Formats: sequence, C-alpha cells, structure tokens
Amino acid sequence: MASGRAIVAPAELLSDTSGAAVEGAFKTRDAIAAALAGSGLRSRAVAGGFVIESDAQTEDQDVVVTGSRIRGGTVASPVITRTATDFRDQGKYDLGDAVRSIPQNFGGGQNPGVGINVPANSGFDVGGGSSINLRGLGSDATLTLLDGHRLAFSASSQSIDVSAIPLGAVERLDIVPDGASALYGSDAVAGVANIILRKRLDGALIGTRIAGATDGGDFQQQYWATAGTHWTGGSITGSYEYGSNSEIRSDQRSYAASKRPGLTLFPALRHHSAILVGEQALSDTLTFDIDALYHIHWSDTIFPTVANGDLKLGRAATALKDQSYAIAPSFKLALPGNWRISLSGVIGQERVDYAQTSCALAACSVTGRGFYRNTERAAELGGDGSLFTLPGGDARIAIGAGYRTIGFERFALNGATVNAKHVQDSYYAYGELDVPIIGPAQGLPMVDRITATGAVRYERYPGIGAVATPKFGVVYAPTPDFDIKGSWGQSFRAPTLYQQYQPRNVVVFPPTYAGGTGYPAGSAILLVIGGNPALKPERATTWSATLAFHPRALAGSRLEFSYFNVDYSNRIVAPISFLSQGLVNPIYADQITRAPSAAVQAAIIAGAGTFLNASGVPYNPANIIAIVDNGNVNAGHQTARGLDILAEYRSKVAQDQSLKVSLDVSYLDSARQISTTQPVIPLAGRIFSPPHWRGQGSIAWTAGDMTLASTINYAGGVLDARTVTPVAVEGLTSVDVSATYHIATGPAVLRGIDVSVSVANLFNAQPSVIATSSQTDTPYDSTNYSPVGRLISLSISKRI
Repeated sequence: MASGRAIVAPAELLSDTSGAAVEGAFKTRDAIAAALAGSGLRSRAVAGGFVIESDAQTEDQDVVVTGSRIRGGTVASPVITRTATDFRDQGKYDLGDAVRSIPQNFGGGQNPGVGINVPANSGFDVGGGSSINLRGLGSDATLTLLDGHRLAFSASSQSIDVSAIPLGAVERLDIVPDGASALYGSDAVAGVANIILRKRLDGALIGTRIAGATDGGDFQQQYWATAGTHWTGGSITGSYEYGSNSEIRSDQRSYAASKRPGLTLFPALRHHSAILVGEQALSDTLTFDIDALYHIHWSDTIFPTVANGDLKLGRAATALKDQSYAIAPSFKLALPGNWRISLSGVIGQERVDYAQTSCALAACSVTGRGFYRNTERAAELGGDGSLFTLPGGDARIAIGAGYRTIGFERFALNGATVNAKHVQDSYYAYGELDVPIIGPAQGLPMVDRITATGAVRYERYPGIGAVATPKFGVVYAPTPDFDIKGSWGQSFRAPTLYQQYQPRNVVVFPPTYAGGTGYPAGSAILLVIGGNPALKPERATTWSATLAFHPRALAGSRLEFSYFNVDYSNRIVAPISFLSQGLVNPIYADQITRAPSAAVQAAIIAGAGTFLNASGVPYNPANIIAIVDNGNVNAGHQTARGLDILAEYRSKVAQDQSLKVSLDVSYLDSARQISTTQPVIPLAGRIFSPPHWRGQGSIAWTAGDMTLASTINYAGGVLDARTVTPVAVEGLTSVDVSATYHIATGPAVLRGIDVSVSVANLFNAQPSVIATSSQTDTPYDSTNYSPVGRLISLSISKRI
C-alpha cells in the first residue's frame, strides 16, 4: 500500500488473524476494507491515518488524541509519545524516574532528592512525589492528566504526583509541550502530559524486580500484578504495585562523603499503588467507563545539624506519608451523524502528613507535625461530532462546559498561624473546531492537505476573575511525506490556594537585615511575607512551528524539528530577591514604605497571621524606619524559547528481527525578570535551572524472543553564578543497556516468562561537585544530575 497514511492496530487484535489479498487501484479506505473482509475487524479514520479495531468494539472505544477534544482530531502542536515498552527498554520501571529522563522535562519542581539548597522557585520536595516540569517553567505550569482527567494536587503546589501510577497500568505517555489552556484550562502553560491507561488485557501479568546501585544504597524492590478480562460490551483491568528503595547517604558517594557527611542524598521511599479501569456498554449507544486510583507512599530523610556531619551528635529527620485516591466515572452516548455526548466527573484527594524530629545526642523531640490536604471535584458535559462536509473531509466540532472545585488545607497545630483552609470554584465552557480545507482526494499540486484548527475556553474564578484563552493552528502538507505545522495560543495559571492564603507574617528586624546602615540605635523595620488573596491569574502567550518528515519511501521513519516560544507574564513572585539589599538597592524601591505612620503599621500588623519581634529591642512604632513588603505579588515575567528535534525509525530487518532507533534532543534558552525595576536574569544554563542542551538516543533490536536495547542520556553543563566569579559545572552523560528474553516454548510453567537484565549508567558517571555553605546542602546540582550512579537490575515477569 502506497497511500502514505498510518495504519495502527493493537498487536493482540492481529495475532492469529489473516486478511484477504488485495490487488489493483483502490482508495485507501476501500483497500483496507477489502483486506479486512471476513476477519471480524474494521477500520476507522483518525487524524493522519486509520485505526484497526474489532467489530465488537463500540464507537466510544477511541484512540485518545492528546491535544484535541475532538476524537481523532488534528493537533498542530508537537506531540511526544513514550510507551511503557519504551520505558522498560531504557530500564525504567517507575513512572517518576521515567519522566525525569525525557529531555523536555526538568528535574526540578516537586521531586524526591531535590536538595535543601535549591531555591524554592526551582524545586522542592514536599511529599516525596514526582512531578512533570516542562521547560523548567514550574511543576504548577504543566498540566498532568490521567486518561484525560485532572487529579488532586500534591502538598503545597499545583503539581501531580506521577509516581502514584504503577507502570504496569500505563499504555503510554503523551506530552504536548505547547500551551494548551484553550483546551484544558488552568496550568497548561508549558504544556500538557496525559497518562493513558492500559485497557482490555485478557489474562494476568505478574512480575518482580530487584535492583541496587553498585556504589551502595538505592536497593530497590518491586512487585506487580496486572489482570483483566473482557466480554461482549465490556472489560475490566486492574493493576497493583508495591515498590521500595533504600536511601542514598553521602558516605556512599566519593564526591559527597567528605564534603557533606551525614546527609541523605536520595530519600528512602516505599509505596503501594492500585488502579482499576472498567467499561460497560449499557445499550447499543450508551457506555459507562470508570478509572479508579489509590496510592500511599512513605518517604524518610535525615540530615545533620552539626558542622562535622556526625549524626550521633545532632540530626534532624523528616518522615512523610502521602495518601491519594481518585475516582473518575463517565457516560458516553453515541448519536447519529458521528456525534457523541459525554458526561464525566472526578472525585479525588491527596493528603501529605509530615513529622519532623530533632535529636541532640540521645535526646530527641518532635519539632513539627501536620498535614497538607488537597481535594478535587469536577463535572463536565461535552460533545463532539461532524458539522458539515468539505472537499477535504468532515468539519468537526467539540463543545462543552463544566464545574470544578478544589480545596486546600494546611494544618500544623491547633491555633498555629500557618494553618489555612480554603476552597476555590471555577466554571468553564470551551469550543474547538477542526476544518480540513483541502484533502488528498482533490489532487491539487503541492497541496496534499490543509487543515485549520481553532479553540477557545472561557473560565471564571469567583473572587479572582475571568480568563478567555484562544488557540489557533494549521497543518499544511505539500505531499504525504512532509507536514508544516504551526500553532499560536494563550494560556493561564490560576494562583494556588497556598499562594493566596498562606498567612501573612510580619517580623520586626533591625535595619541591617535589609542592608540598612547609619540609623539611630533602636531603629527597626517591619518585614511582610506570605500570601495575598488579591492575586490574579498568570498569563502566557505561546507559539510553535514544526517541520515533520515521514517519507513513504522509508516506512517507519519520522523526523521533526519544532521551534517553541513562551512569553509568560504576571508571574506570582516574592519581589525582593535579596533581602540583604532591600533598603539600599533602588530596584526594590516599590516594595519599601519609608517612615510609615503608626496607623499604617497597626493596619499591617492587624492583618497578619503572626507578629514576631526579632530586633532585640521592644517594638515601638516611632522606631520603625520602613516597611519592607516581600509578600506574594503578580510581578514576574519569564520567557522560554528553543528547539526540539525528534527522530524515529522502526523497521523489520529480517523475518523475525526488528530495529527501533529514536532520538530526542532539546535546546532551551530561558530568562526571568522578578519585576520591571529589576534586571533580566538568565535561567537555562544556570545552576538549579535546566541546561541549554538535553538529549536522549535509543536503539532496540529484537531477534526472535530476545531484545537488546541501549540508551544514551545527556544533560548539559550549567554555570554556577552564585559567586562573583562564576564556575562552570560539567554536564553528565550516561549509557543504559538492557536485555530481555521471552520464553515462548517449553514447559507450561515457563512459557510466557520474560527475564530482563538492565544496567543504568553503565560507566558510573557522577555529578560534578558544587560549592556549599551549610551541612544540609547537597554538594551537586540535584535538579539536573542524579546521585544514583550505576544501577543493576533484574526483573522477571510472567503472562498467565
């Protein structure tokens, strides 16, 4: 067949199935129908090709297209897809670990192992979860979905813990690294990641894995089971996973042992995760689907509190317990004219309990205890279908509306000033158009197809404001071998409840705390920090342009070059970057109120959750020379631009041999400006921010029942500009290898067993050492480089 159209089918549908021979000139749809005649299979057109499915399947069992609300819709933005098999070929068995290896994703944000010395806007670890942070714009600026559903946020930020999803339940991960608020709403500034769950498994798959770092620590154990069945009109699939790893201590790594003794470089983690996916046809036109998730994990970290790192003399420990669940039901009704209406909802919660203990010699005491809780409730009614027919095909539309409410609670102790409890509602409506202006059937020279797309979403947040975000795209294919894609849109991120309602605190400090000198004895300042209920949504304008090559003469090949640009404004920041310069640096003048009256001071103090005096002298309004306001405000501006290069080649090289080669390279240039009075500061290429270059290249060869795979990972170097003389920090290149053997014949007890051996970071590449100033500082850039080193693993699984 020489149509140039992709034809996709699940492997289980094609096993033991043969089609009729077809010869002659046919339209693509007619040729496929002739080949499938009598096989019990059928084809269905989607964007760019056809999907093969069973006659028993309903129209509701669609291939999910992330980046469009229209079934099989056109996506003018770049799309990055990783399957569960891709991750396992790379030796990745944890979804959090897997997503951190993707070049477009930054290891900062909410991720385990992020050090205390990392600035809060670059990363932190509250809860021990793993979040996706596209382009380094923040975990809260990437929208993460599970089968298209939102989940409850984790801890204090608007991020989603992807490590809660067992890899055995995952079919693939789709990432659209482009603004998508016009389709999905708040948070989709840097893009959207959609975790697609595995469905329609017949039988069971059980497995176990052990792994360990050759330098010590990170001993991993995993046990999993996935089982499913299907019947006429329905199916159910369930997955369970238990996993644990031991901590990595600084004395187990040569570059950290003497520099920061006693420090935990990577926390001890253990978890239980379970997912259930079900579907049932209630009639010929109505189906019911449900996704359900439960996850619980524990995280433990220890760090020294004495200069020599001797944990026996002084230490502090943090123990975290994270529990989450989500239930997402939906009803789908098929109507005439290829229309479908869906009613869906989600109920979810995540709660992180923490306990902090400090010890001096043998005397230990609890110094902090509390929890963060986030809730999610949402309902949406939507529909999509054909409007009219154009020469290029059917023009299609998706429309919908919904309601969402999120809740946030932080609790420490009864009466504690950090306690907060609030909810936030939002109402929205959206529409999307997919218009195929020209199609292949028209036979125009230098125009195979032209498709235009457009979307807009209106979202209202009572008490905050309303936001309308549009997006437009176009796909032009001069030939079936080559596409030119472009998209432009606007996105937004609503302020988090923590950013709004974190109690505002007022602290009395001597003027020297803010750089002030020459003031009379007894002088002081009022420093204001904390939340701001008046915050407004952050806004962004994004656009991308993509050249995509998929030559018919080289079947199974693809090459894409994508340029992206993000202009992100109104960012929520604490505007004074260096409090030690607050009174003397003119760039902070807008945040300073000099010689405030007693009435102004009284109003500031009355509105604070906490009033503390750290000046060393009694508070006297007459002695306050300035108010320094470093509370949250909408003042920041951030930019990100760069290039992604994606290449892939899949080929059957012999009767029972296949080859898969892939390349993913990303270049990023980004910068931040705290406020209009402050300078523009480079981000990409600086310590604790993404490097300019990241890349990953993989090759996998399958011969019969054996698969050999190798992956090269590259994270470029960064510049440590924390001192007067910047210091270059070298990048890190690692090589992963794996071998998997499938036992297809022999005794029944052995048939269906897969044995896999993998070595991550084969040559034990180690991160470069950086300057530290405290015994709790991680002595390397923990957002970009891993302390694990060489990791050897063995996994065994069996299909039952």
